[in-house]
Amino acid sequence: MAEIMENDAGKKTSGKRRPKKHSTHIDMTPMVDLMCLLITFFMLTTAFNKPKVMEITMPEKGDTTKLKDRPVIAADRTINIILTEGDKIYYYVGAIEKGKPTPALIKTDFGKDGIRKYLLERNKVVFKEIYELKEKVKKGELVMTTDTLNAKIKEKKKIDPKAPIILIKPAEKTKYRNIVDIIDEMAITNIASYAVVDISPDEVKLLETAPK
Repeated sequence: MAEIMENDAGKKTSGKRRPKKHSTHIDMTPMVDLMCLLITFFMLTTAFNKPKVMEITMPEKGDTTKLKDRPVIAADRTINIILTEGDKIYYYVGAIEKGKPTPALIKTDFGKDGIRKYLLERNKVVFKEIYELKEKVKKGELVMTTDTLNAKIKEKKKIDPKAPIILIKPAEKTKYRNIVDIIDEMAITNIASYAVVDISPDEVKLLETAPK
């Protein structure tokens, strides 16, 4: 049986007391610590992940450069790459000139044994030197900053007077993805000189007789 207790006023009350009701309280201290850790994490990862962009130099509008002032490109260095619908890719060496035999149009693909293998073969001297330079930096045999390494690579790309010059020519209905892929191949094979230009009417006619 519950005991009978007397308070100061002389009233008799039961021995059981009801617990006092407290307002709800949430301790935010752990949440603040977690937010600080997350902010630090995102700051570090954002600094390490630099945006990757593709640099393309486009001709200025209203270019009035005369044809006679433009540099003459050796025919044996010029490789014309034609992109067509259906992810097809063709290439030929030289130029289509009236009164001369039409160059052979060769079909290839974006595989490692396709256009990449051909470009590596044509640019093997520069590619080998750049590959050896990167390996020495990677192994610690040479110590240099990233900017210095990129400058050395650009310098080596220009030393070979027989290095190929690539003209990329998208045909009608060519996918934008194929243009990005072929420009990626230029970076992979260390091609120094390349440009995206319009396809000529003679090349359109040449595609009509190309192997499907």
